Amino acid sequence: MSVTPEHNPLLELSPQDLRAHAAEALTRARARSVALTDAVDDEDLVRQHSKLMSPLVWDLAHIGSQEELWLVRDVGGREPLRPDIDDLYDAFQHKRADRPDLPLLGPAEARAYVREVREKAFDVLEKAPLEGRRLTESAFAFGMITQHEQQHDETMLATHQLRQGEPVLHAPEPPRAPRGRRPAEVLVPGGRFTMGTSAEPWALDNERPAHEVDVPAFFLDTTPVTCGAYVEFLESGGYDQRRFWSAAGWAYRQEHDITAPRFWYREPDGWWRTRFGVREPVPVKEPVVHVSYYEAEAYAAWAGRRLPTEAEWEKAARHDPATGRSRRFPWGDEEPTAEHANLGQRHLRAAEAGAYPTGESPLGIRQLIGDVWEWTSTDFHGYPGFASFPYREYSEVFFGPEYKVLRGGSFGTDAAAIRGTFRNWDYPIRRQIFSGFRCARDPRPGEVS
Repeated sequence: MSVTPEHNPLLELSPQDLRAHAAEALTRARARSVALTDAVDDEDLVRQHSKLMSPLVWDLAHIGSQEELWLVRDVGGREPLRPDIDDLYDAFQHKRADRPDLPLLGPAEARAYVREVREKAFDVLEKAPLEGRRLTESAFAFGMITQHEQQHDETMLATHQLRQGEPVLHAPEPPRAPRGRRPAEVLVPGGRFTMGTSAEPWALDNERPAHEVDVPAFFLDTTPVTCGAYVEFLESGGYDQRRFWSAAGWAYRQEHDITAPRFWYREPDGWWRTRFGVREPVPVKEPVVHVSYYEAEAYAAWAGRRLPTEAEWEKAARHDPATGRSRRFPWGDEEPTAEHANLGQRHLRAAEAGAYPTGESPLGIRQLIGDVWEWTSTDFHGYPGFASFPYREYSEVFFGPEYKVLRGGSFGTDAAAIRGTFRNWDYPIRRQIFSGFRCARDPRPGEVS
């Protein structure tokens, strides 16, 4: 089985430029962590805003703990700074609901700890060889820790969304508006394509290895499903009609009395939502967000469509029919910019459907990267030839039918933590995450020659 060769600009960097790239990525992640934790007072920092989430101060110290374990101790071979807190900040040792009762570092102590760890990590980055070990090849460990911190930054952003009280996060401007009219859907031709990666230096284990997959022809929405379209589902009684829901989805809807996306509520003049402490009418042109897999699945059934498989999503996002190769991103191999996608919590909301024409795929599909995580119908599993690295607990322990794969990132995802191969996963009941979806369908008889 042949696999189309991949191209990655990072592989062309000199050691000096690679160190500078890793340092910039780490610095950007830390600036975001500081902004998210400094936005609230110490009382808010230690409070648990939802049983679904950790206190923000736990996330902050956990970021430092992982950086110490992998960069300071492992890559750098340095003496441990705080071995006494390893267990406190091991995500597998304590459930989120129980973390407020632990003897956690206080705000000042947590901030001092992460600063000290970062100083030592930068010293390691300056001196450590970027070869000889898989962990250090192409600065992988530094990329892994950057992505880990950015992932927790998005988790902390979700905590801010769950937080009660006056707004504390602010965006300087709204995301760019769409230009031009788009077809509602496009045909993605059938055939083989290269899924996953063997060349992306900072790709995580569940993205590997590159392998060929045969995907039959299908139609895919050119944009995520909007709030306006979702309101039609609501107003038609979609939440009350069992026929649109899977057995598990219907049971969950009934047990928890789910009647609308999370953070939505009905007023006499229509649907409203709360977004980071701001009350506003539901924006009908923006992608719907904060819906579970079950809600997305029910909407698709109501619309006479379905959710795409993970392979379909990735083919639509990466495959270039003109060359036959898989790109790093829908637009090509270059890193995302503000022209390509809505990332990095720049706007604290999704852009209107159809925005970011610079970031569209060769087939004209937009917003595959950024705005909202997109549910797929695929259970989380390893690819053929999967090997866990550098530890099983990153992804392998989550393989199985309990989790569904999400793709593409959200407005709260940083560019360092997303690419066309990146895989996210969560329980199908999750709604506090920045999750949305787009629909797919099979060709009708005679529709595709």
